Amino acid sequence: MRFRILSAVFCSLTIAATGASNALAASTGGASAGTTTTTTPSTSPASAPLHLSPVTSHSSSMAYTGAVYEKTATGEVVPYQPIATAGQVSPATGGSAVGVTTVATPELLVPGSRARYVSGVAAAPMSAPAAVQQMVWTSNQIIGLPYIFGGGHASFTSPGYDCSGTVSFALHGASLLSTPQDSSEFMLWGSHGIGRWVTVFSNPEHAYMTVAGLRLDTSAADDPSNQQGPRWRPLRPANAGYTVRHPLGL
Repeated sequence: MRFRILSAVFCSLTIAATGASNALAASTGGASAGTTTTTTPSTSPASAPLHLSPVTSHSSSMAYTGAVYEKTATGEVVPYQPIATAGQVSPATGGSAVGVTTVATPELLVPGSRARYVSGVAAAPMSAPAAVQQMVWTSNQIIGLPYIFGGGHASFTSPGYDCSGTVSFALHGASLLSTPQDSSEFMLWGSHGIGRWVTVFSNPEHAYMTVAGLRLDTSAADDPSNQQGPRWRPLRPANAGYTVRHPLGL
């Protein structure tokens, strides 16, 4: 009799413990010991690969023959129709002809994630963030101006720009910089390393940047045009000797 009572109590405790274990499993998403579980395949999409615009290239060609569009003043995107007028950006050199009244530089767009060289200026990639597109269009305003030591530092508005003044002007156009920086200051600016869209290369003597796969630089290094002053240029084969920084998030 005593054995039957103890056996009954033991079975009752076992059933209670099993029920508690199953209840815990149900409330936490787990499973009780010794229970076979069914795994439901995850339906969440795989993480998209991190986009990184190229910063080096062994080719000096910037030729582009694809579609080009223009963003109008009303925000409409239409096929680009270049019009040859006085003051138009020169396809060969960029900038404006001397002694003529300049006209607004068109805000050009191209499909994809790479900026393209179109008639002396850059067309922003359609898939780039708005800040990157604005940086491209702002930089186009000073393409072809002369190199002036200290240009762009006393004020963002200048008749010419030096290397860090050019980089400062571009970043300011995207509301990423409120005060011009010199090349040494850019060594500590922003975040470390290559950016997704924008990368700044600097040392105590020089600074330049890449924007969506094009290089904005006053130096003609690795550029067959051999023209000085702020211009869009081919990417360099290497960027050794420079501190590498980028705007946070870009």
